[in-house]
Amino acid sequence: MKMQGSLKWMVFILCILTTLSFCHAKQAKFEKFDEFLNTILEWRNKQKIQMQSKNSELKLTVPMMISGALCFLAASISSAGGIGGGGLFIPILTILAGLDLKTASSFSAFMVTGGSIANVACNMVIKGEKSTLIDYDIALLSEPFMLLGVSVGVICNVMLPEWLITIMFAVFLGWSTFKTFKSGISYWKLESEGMKSGRNGCQELENGITSDNDRSREAVQSLEEPLLHKETSFYKLDIPWMKMGMLILIWFCFFIVYLLRGNHSRQGIIMIETCGVGYWIISSTQIPLAILFTLWILYGRKSRNNHAHQKELGSETKDRGPDKFVFPVMALLAGGLGGVFGIGGGMLISPLLLQVGIAPEVTAATCSFMVFFSSTMSAIQYLLLGMNHVYAAIIFAIICFIASLIGLVVVQKAIAKQGRASLIVFSVGIVMALSTVLITSFGAVDVWRDYNAGKYMGFKKPC
Repeated sequence: MKMQGSLKWMVFILCILTTLSFCHAKQAKFEKFDEFLNTILEWRNKQKIQMQSKNSELKLTVPMMISGALCFLAASISSAGGIGGGGLFIPILTILAGLDLKTASSFSAFMVTGGSIANVACNMVIKGEKSTLIDYDIALLSEPFMLLGVSVGVICNVMLPEWLITIMFAVFLGWSTFKTFKSGISYWKLESEGMKSGRNGCQELENGITSDNDRSREAVQSLEEPLLHKETSFYKLDIPWMKMGMLILIWFCFFIVYLLRGNHSRQGIIMIETCGVGYWIISSTQIPLAILFTLWILYGRKSRNNHAHQKELGSETKDRGPDKFVFPVMALLAGGLGGVFGIGGGMLISPLLLQVGIAPEVTAATCSFMVFFSSTMSAIQYLLLGMNHVYAAIIFAIICFIASLIGLVVVQKAIAKQGRASLIVFSVGIVMALSTVLITSFGAVDVWRDYNAGKYMGFKKPC
């Protein structure tokens, strides 16, 4: 009995010692992690102090050159998927170049504009079998509610706590990245099967099984390129000017609303009280604007001849009952989340379009077209409201313009050579994965800093 009692006490003491050692090791690891976070915060603050101590002038420093090189790489990758790349530009500019978030956001608007100009210019002169790669009908149905969603998202960004925004960003972008890579793998398998069938068809032709050579050659070609257009011609500008005019009208109406309303610093073309009655009345006009424009577009589609209309739209946007309302809903969701997260809606709407079955090339071209309208609106607003470092922002925009052209040329050649349009899907997934890791990581660092500083971490008022 005494022996059993002694063994029990020994086991009890051993468990206590093991628990204490584990807690000590865990505390040591926690302290090391805390030191690591403090080192990152000190380095970021040092970079910001160095930038602010140069009389508000940006100079060609080593961090700035590294930032430019990384932005060049990010723009070339983003251009292939037709997304803006703001989710990469802002972390690069804030982390490496030491710019504050407001300056980095203004730079990002110019950089996304430069890249989208290159994308739109190329996609307008590249034609598929029947029409341009840009689906103007998707852009028309999406743009009004995307712009409305951005405004709502910006208000939610002010109200929601930083930790909740970081969690939402990680969850949604993580889910979107997973679904995008899953779609890319599905497209890759389809392309592989098509190529395998094409090679089998070629062998049959060589063995003399089929006598009609021309017809078989066309069949083999269609099997080798299941996701690509059969014929691609260049330098043929085919713009539906009526639809382009409607898009410009939508852009101009929302732009006037933004200018009249101004921002929280009372920067606008008229002096109104921030978050006063006039401010909210002007802001609320975006809701009927988006609804009226969307109903006008849907009515115009319905009134046209159905047969001719379906020929113009192709297989992606034919009238299929409730499907015509899918695009405004997706645009509202993408714009709202983009406003909450502080990034463009192109990165968010691209995986949604892929999920509803839009071809990768059409998705990339249409997203870049919509990003062009939203980014130019942001860039012009920054200009009119008096942003700093305009010439530096233009230089970065030129860098992204050149990088986007190079990225488009490389990807188009790779698609033509390999016969795999899934490369576009994978490029979108890569950008989304990098953005998720960067923004979530440094968002978590900022949340940890606020927690240690004892700052308020709850919901806030919109003003």
